[in-house]
Formats: sequence, C-alpha cells, structure tokens
Amino acid sequence: MASAATQDRGQAAPQGTSQASSSGESDKRRQILEGARQVFMASGFDGASMGEIAKTANVSKGTLYVYFDSKEALFEALTTEAKAGLAENLFRLDEGDPDVRAVLTRLGTSYLAMMARPEHVSIIRMVMGACEKFPRFGQAFYEAGPACGVGRLKAYLDAQVAAGRLAAADTDLAAKHFLQLCQAGMLTRLLFNAGEAPDEAEIAHRVAEAVRVFFAGYGPAAAR
Repeated sequence: MASAATQDRGQAAPQGTSQASSSGESDKRRQILEGARQVFMASGFDGASMGEIAKTANVSKGTLYVYFDSKEALFEALTTEAKAGLAENLFRLDEGDPDVRAVLTRLGTSYLAMMARPEHVSIIRMVMGACEKFPRFGQAFYEAGPACGVGRLKAYLDAQVAAGRLAAADTDLAAKHFLQLCQAGMLTRLLFNAGEAPDEAEIAHRVAEAVRVFFAGYGPAAAR
C-alpha cells in the first residue's frame, strides 16, 4: 500500500525520498490532530464531524480518512497522545537523586500547573463525556496518562526505599497518595467550573503540605 503522504500527493514517491516522505506524513498527521483538537474542544465528541475537522485542519476528507478511518480513532489518538506526552515530560525522575523532598516538590509543582491548564481540564471533560459510550477511550486515556505517571513515580520511590531514604511500603499506593495529596480537590473544583485555577502561591502551599504529609507516612523513622 502506498504511504499516506504519497496518496495525498497522488503520485509515487521517488526512490530515496522515504525519509522525507515519513517526515511529511508526520507533519500532516500533526496538522490533522491540531485541527481535531480545535474542533473537539469547541464541539465535544458528539458535536464534532469529520467534515469540520478536515476543514479546520485544511486537508481534504479523503486525506483525513487515510490517516484516521473514523472519528473515534481520531479522538482516541488525540487524547491518548496528548496525555502520554504530558506524562513522559512530567515524570522524568532521576532514581539516583537522593533529595527526595526536592524531587517531590518539583514534581508536585509541575503536576499541579499542568493539571490546572484550561485545555487539560477540557480534555478530561471530553473523555469523561465520551467514555460512557466508548469505554476504551477512558481506559486508553488512563493508561497513557495517570497509570504511566504513577508507574514512573513508583519506580523512583522503589529506588528510595532500597536506599533507605523512605520506609518500606506499597509504593504504587504511595505514588497515588502523593499525587492525590497535591491536587486534593483542586481538579474536582476545576472540572465543575466551581472556582479559579490555583495561582503560584496556592500551588506552592499545596505541594509543601503534600510533601509534609507524605513524609509523615512514608519517610524513614527519623523523619517522622
């Protein structure tokens, strides 16, 4: 089968241009995803149409269907890739870093700033609205984002337990505890549009308290 970029041009790719073709396909795919993001944000899953997405992305419907065979596939790709990218960037933790408080403070601060972004809140609302009809959306979103982040934080905590910097514990649950301590009702407030996004002072206070409570439960005996 011809590559998607080749079909878009309507001609065979010259020999030796596979790398350029691959780059062109990647650019076109990103262009489509950006158009889809705008439409889904404005209209939600049910209100969006492939025609409107193609128009917003400035591609033909034929090209759109070369890359994504349905609105469901496009929505799933958009939401999971966005969440996976955030998780990968946020949870880059150096397991050899011995300053656990500093690591958790940096992570908590970045985590809350990301969680409070309006576009992130909107994506969560969209997925929650669509996953009752399409349960796999919620599962894919969860695995790409929350589960991935918890897994990376667990690996860091495991290393600190092994080094004696934290008490032996269920580190999967400990990772979830820390993230929940940081946001403690903040996301619920934002999802229901029941208050403003936190400012830097609120984020700093939330994270400091989360680290304090976390160490009260999981710190070595001398730190409790």
